[in-house]
Amino acid sequence: MILDTNALSAFLDKTPGAVEIVAEAREIAIPVIVAGEFAFGIAQSRHREAYERSLRRMLDRCTVLDVDIETSRHYAAIRLELKGAGTPIPANDAWIAALSRQNAIPVMSRDTHFDFVSGLRRLSW
Repeated sequence: MILDTNALSAFLDKTPGAVEIVAEAREIAIPVIVAGEFAFGIAQSRHREAYERSLRRMLDRCTVLDVDIETSRHYAAIRLELKGAGTPIPANDAWIAALSRQNAIPVMSRDTHFDFVSGLRRLSW
C-alpha cells in the first residue's frame, strides 16, 4: 500500500485506525513526493528533530517509490482524464495516483479526490 502524506502523519501520530491498516499491509510504499511534502511540514514544526527521526525510521522500513518516465505517462493520462471529467486534483496527488496505477498498489489517504481516478483503490481510516 502507498501512504499519502495524511496517512503517513496519522500512522506516525499513532492514530488507531491508521495504525491498524498499516499493520495489516504486506508492503508499505512511500512516494518520493510524500517524503518531500512531509519534509516540508517537518521544516516548519517546532518538533522537527522528533519528526525527522520518525520519518527516517519509516523510510528505512518502506519502499520509496521514485518517479520515472513510465510514471510521467500515467501522470499525463490521469491529468487528461480528470480534466475531461471536470474533476482535477492537486498536482502532487496526481503524481501519487500515477505511482499507484503504475505499480497497481492502493493508496491510503483521507483525500476523497483520489476516488475520481479510475483504476485506483483508496483505503481510509
